[in-house]
Amino acid sequence: MNIKTRYARVISYFQKNMPVAETELHYEDPFGLVVSVILSAQCTDKRVNMITPALLEKYPTAGDMAKATPDDIFRYIKSCSYPNNKARHLSAMARKITAEFNGRVPESVDELMTLPGVGRKTANVITLVAFGNPAMPVDTHVFRVAARIGLTTGAKTPEATEKQLVAHFPRELLPLAHHWLILHGRYVCMARKPKCDICGLKECCQYFEKVESTP
Repeated sequence: MNIKTRYARVISYFQKNMPVAETELHYEDPFGLVVSVILSAQCTDKRVNMITPALLEKYPTAGDMAKATPDDIFRYIKSCSYPNNKARHLSAMARKITAEFNGRVPESVDELMTLPGVGRKTANVITLVAFGNPAMPVDTHVFRVAARIGLTTGAKTPEATEKQLVAHFPRELLPLAHHWLILHGRYVCMARKPKCDICGLKECCQYFEKVESTP
């Protein structure tokens, strides 16, 4: 199966079976999304969604959070992973948005990556989800699922995976495609025990082809 056919079948499957695909993080505005995505590093969306309501009620804007110390923020996020580091990142992020972006979350990936605690993947998530800009954030799920299905070839880094996926998915489908791969990886194509028996992508999946051909 050539790469064009593989992508066409993957797109067709998800358009039929997952026409709506979106982040599982709860947020009200771009600033709330930035906070949630920073907190989500090595932490479940479920846990983040438990933390953010009280935190954002206390500090609803960048200007409000900029006035808080890391210790102030820590009290609200101590149940997440790496709370000390994340409290420092959130405090510094809010101060930078307030001082350099007039209190508004920037849209571009390059500007977003200047914020403390925001790397390329996080910046791509924010520009995609909060502003609807075409992007392909690559987390562990996207990286794994894309390689297993055969949507990427020899991609050793998230950046290489991103480049190949952006080259082959139609630009207008990138917001959906990102969430298709994440949700498929989260609930079907898991890292340790992929549920190949219930997967609708078996006919175009390189991983399944290898499993089936193994004696």
